[in-house]
Amino acid sequence: MKLFLTTALAATLLYAPAQAETIAVIGGKIHTVSSQGVIDNGTVLIEDGRIKAVGTNISVPSDAKVIDADGQWVTPGIFNPVTQLGATEGPSGTDSNDTSAREAPFAAAFDVQYGINPFATAIPVSRLEGVTRAAVHPGGSSSIFEGYGALIHLGGGTDIVFESRSFASLDLGRGGAERAGGARGAAWVTLFAAFAEANGAGAGSDHDNLLPRLDKDAIKPIIDGKTALIISVNRASDILNVIKLKRDYPKLKPVILGAAEGWMVAEELAEADIPVITDTYSNLPGNFDTLASTQANAARLSKAGVRLTIAPLSAVGGLTANARLILQYAGNAVAHGMDWDEALKAITLTPAQIYGAGKQLGSLEVGKIADVVVWDGDPLELSSAPTTVIVNGEETPLTSRQIELRDRYQDLDDPKPFAYRY
Repeated sequence: MKLFLTTALAATLLYAPAQAETIAVIGGKIHTVSSQGVIDNGTVLIEDGRIKAVGTNISVPSDAKVIDADGQWVTPGIFNPVTQLGATEGPSGTDSNDTSAREAPFAAAFDVQYGINPFATAIPVSRLEGVTRAAVHPGGSSSIFEGYGALIHLGGGTDIVFESRSFASLDLGRGGAERAGGARGAAWVTLFAAFAEANGAGAGSDHDNLLPRLDKDAIKPIIDGKTALIISVNRASDILNVIKLKRDYPKLKPVILGAAEGWMVAEELAEADIPVITDTYSNLPGNFDTLASTQANAARLSKAGVRLTIAPLSAVGGLTANARLILQYAGNAVAHGMDWDEALKAITLTPAQIYGAGKQLGSLEVGKIADVVVWDGDPLELSSAPTTVIVNGEETPLTSRQIELRDRYQDLDDPKPFAYRY
């Protein structure tokens, strides 16, 4: 009982937002992403950082800050499931890149949380587009194992990592095959040998074994199902091998990243209950792993019952500067046959569930952390934009370095030289 109470308290502290003012978002079209469905002319009441009430005819306290959302759309905050926000400032260069350490004497034990910069310029840029949560992924290594990722919020403050080591990453596709020696057979043998060593098989010294002690210790929680395992694969045959892997290791919690040919084995994925993170713009084969790419992939996976989330994997800078394009990619999924409500769920509730935060985030339900976005139109339309972004129950400023630079230099009649403006 003592252990249970200690664990429960730790979980509460992990997700509990700071004390915040009471906020009432009134009059909007509320997409709850819950059993309540869509509520017209509804109210979301926020107290102490959490959702106090959702619905109509809700009494608003006299001291509440009222946000008028009349004629606007209200949704949960957007959760981008694959980013490198805070871990690097851009897609090129190495001086700001803390996503990988290819020269380190370990791989699976790499932990991205220590390189996350809460002051990174891409964070407010993403928040401006309604992204309130993100999974920060490691960026690769010299091994098939890539390390541990972290979950962050995009609100204020310096402590933005709200769950560290929440998932691990592994490449078993073309990239993993190259790192393992040039073929998939080598990658899978490496995986099985690593799992065996992490489980204590073999009596040799660390020098005789495949993995250093740090990596063995990092892999054991993955096998035991204590953390999700993000596996990068695109080819249908590779996906089938991941399904077999789950049968061999029943406690394993695999999530497939990529799945360009996922539609070909959609029924098998649904039956195995393996979630998928996919792109919605890939339509042409970039290599032999993606020969059957189609922009209808997400719609077909969703209709087959696969737990699906969407990320802008193919966008230039999509993991950093353009992590905000997730809304556009969800809209493209709808344009190619995916149900609108399912597409919204795929970028709110489903990623939260995949990473073990679904009871606290991803929908507008009483008791959940108040990540709320008010939009001036359909959030999956390119012409729409947020008018209010609330993270952890606190309204955030809709500004970024890009906007500040625009404001600084747009006035050509200002008599002050550009160098002296602020």
